[in-house]
Amino acid sequence: MTGTRGLSYEDALQTVLGAVRDLRTPLEWVPLEASLGLALAQDVVSRLALPPWNNAGMDGYAVRRSDVLGASRAVPRVLPVIGTSMAGADATQLPWVQAGTAVRIMTGAPMPPGADAVVRVEDSDAGESQVVIHDDRDAQGRGNVRPRGEDVESGQVVFTAGTTLRAAHLGVLASIGQRQVPVHRAPRVAMVSSGDELVLLEDFDAALAGQRIVSSSHYALPALLRAAGADVQVRPLVPDTLDALTHALGDALDGGCDVLLTTGGVSVGAHDYTRDALARVGGTQHFWRARIRPGGPIGTGSVRGVPWLGLPGNPVSTLVTATLFAWPVLRTLAGHAAVLPARIPVRVAPWLNAALETPAPLTYFLRVQLSVGDDGVLEAAPAGAQGSNLLRTMALADALLVVPETVERVMPGSMHHALLWPEASLQLPWSAPSPGAAEHTA
Repeated sequence: MTGTRGLSYEDALQTVLGAVRDLRTPLEWVPLEASLGLALAQDVVSRLALPPWNNAGMDGYAVRRSDVLGASRAVPRVLPVIGTSMAGADATQLPWVQAGTAVRIMTGAPMPPGADAVVRVEDSDAGESQVVIHDDRDAQGRGNVRPRGEDVESGQVVFTAGTTLRAAHLGVLASIGQRQVPVHRAPRVAMVSSGDELVLLEDFDAALAGQRIVSSSHYALPALLRAAGADVQVRPLVPDTLDALTHALGDALDGGCDVLLTTGGVSVGAHDYTRDALARVGGTQHFWRARIRPGGPIGTGSVRGVPWLGLPGNPVSTLVTATLFAWPVLRTLAGHAAVLPARIPVRVAPWLNAALETPAPLTYFLRVQLSVGDDGVLEAAPAGAQGSNLLRTMALADALLVVPETVERVMPGSMHHALLWPEASLQLPWSAPSPGAAEHTA
């Protein structure tokens, strides 16, 4: 447990990750098509080479290099064409390229025996029975030949355990015959939210009447957790009483989960019962406050062998702390090697009229929009007001600008780091850096 000031962001993150670092969800074999976004649980070794044979990188003519060296328009080489190699052809059935002969070949087709270069059709007269070659550039270097095993060697570890499978990974795995893929099961998250003032969308009339507010986190938070790869069970809203919350936590645990996640009730208000309810169901706490804004009142611990994360109830604080702490926890449990949001250097927009004030000794995470400066450097500007109840600025933001505890004023033009929203699809207008633009580092 920590004092009233709480842990620094770095210490809080290490504490949270330390509690789950040795935990992983079980291995399961899934069809290749169902593996997108999951993490490999084992290394994958290829049973064949890619490409499986030497093949042509261009449409043209397979030849011996020595036969075309010195060819030019003034002194062309004329070679009889003795056959054709098409993509998918059986290399054992192709004619042998003897000295002074050529085989017509298509991109990707196997190289016929005896040939060690491909003359592009553009460097010839495209003849069918004989070909006139008027340039020897294709006899240089690799000669437009893709060697066997250039991409993958037989017996090679293609991807290591922990690799997050994207579309290109699936293509490679298909190429090496991996119909079933060993992955970690998606972590199961039980999400419990409390608050007498909250309703779901089916009771929106109460919000229209000014009597209640819609629990936006009931919809936004599961979406973020699912983007992290979790299987989320959203439990019914819980009234602000100790007995109700204790019962809800017990039910969530009895239903089975890899992570128990709560929102609201983790601070020190008269109706903040989460920590007491957690103790009633056998839980322990590691810390309950971090020196960050938004999201200072955050708790973490374990109950019945299950990691617990207690997120604050304000909508922005909920999503920020979920990004900072829940996302890495879920990615760790699911076996991903990369678990943290991408951290990138950015320049605070120099055109801002004033510095951004961060007076308290806390690590601030400011919601910012990113754009490309005239010199090609990414620039960050506030997405709007930074109140923890202002959810729309979360939707407008591309990233969180990280302002360390020791910085009180963020000056326009200064360099800092930003955490990209891990589920965001960032689309920036691109402009080429001006000639001689300086390279910036943070």
